[in-house]
Amino acid sequence: MKVLLTGASGFVGSHILDALGERKLPVAILLRPSSDRQFIQGHLPTVEIRSGSIADPESLASALAGITHVIHCAGCTRAVHTSEFYRINQIGTRNMVEAVNAHRQTVRRLIHVSSLAAAGPATADRPKREEDPPQPVSEYGRSKLAAEEEVRARCRVDHVILRPPAVYGPRDHGFLSMFKAVWHHLRPLPSGRQVLSLVYVKDLAEAICHCLDHPNAVGKTFFAAAREVVTGRAMAREIAAQVNHWTIPCPLPGFALWPLCLVQDVWARLTRRARLLNLAKYPELVAPGWVCDPTRLERELGFSCSTPLRIGVGETLKWYQDHQWL
Repeated sequence: MKVLLTGASGFVGSHILDALGERKLPVAILLRPSSDRQFIQGHLPTVEIRSGSIADPESLASALAGITHVIHCAGCTRAVHTSEFYRINQIGTRNMVEAVNAHRQTVRRLIHVSSLAAAGPATADRPKREEDPPQPVSEYGRSKLAAEEEVRARCRVDHVILRPPAVYGPRDHGFLSMFKAVWHHLRPLPSGRQVLSLVYVKDLAEAICHCLDHPNAVGKTFFAAAREVVTGRAMAREIAAQVNHWTIPCPLPGFALWPLCLVQDVWARLTRRARLLNLAKYPELVAPGWVCDPTRLERELGFSCSTPLRIGVGETLKWYQDHQWL
């Protein structure tokens, strides 16, 4: 087995690379010359670097030489213009699938990392299951669903699709703002009762690696999530308990979300730098919940994302402190 990993320099991808390293598997990583390598520096002496991009079909042809398994983790999660979601998530995935098809004599399996956003929102009393019809509410979600369809419709080798919900853990910038707020004695109180499935990044990386050779995974889609369902307030409360700081409750009223997203959108266009909050993200922020059911992953593959929030938050906090992010 020799694995090609895309998106290795990112938050989730770097943890997948860690998990592959622990298994001592031969690994090649697809990197652009401009890719930030801070998270993967320790792996560079032991992995093969193949220069290229999923946006460059010619580079993929050479990147797949001698590869037996592909983990496709690269993607776009924030963009100044929504067309970027489709250029990277859908067209980039199409390029990868076509390259895999051209190497189907040697490539045996493609693992595609998607998102719960492709399936759409759901609440704790009726969580999303794999057989439910997809109902994405954002351009990001629609682009991830389009990427899944590229895999299902076009891929001519064994393939697996994993849909994680919100991912947190060491190296993550997404939840960092909440940790920083608590660190500075402010405890965010998001309005509403939006409930969330989460997955600790190391659990997700293990789930992805578990699919590399499991015979029951072929041709299927799986939600990779912890069973614990939380709210934004509950996560802020857990962070505050572990930081052990006094905090002032800081309400975040729902009516402020739209203008906040608008301001961030305008700022992103002026600076040409994508922001986490924007109008494209707004439908996700006001959805009633983002909950999925991981039963299929547990039952058919024998794998569970078992890290409880308390442990995951503690390890994330320690990493932020050790690396002076807080």
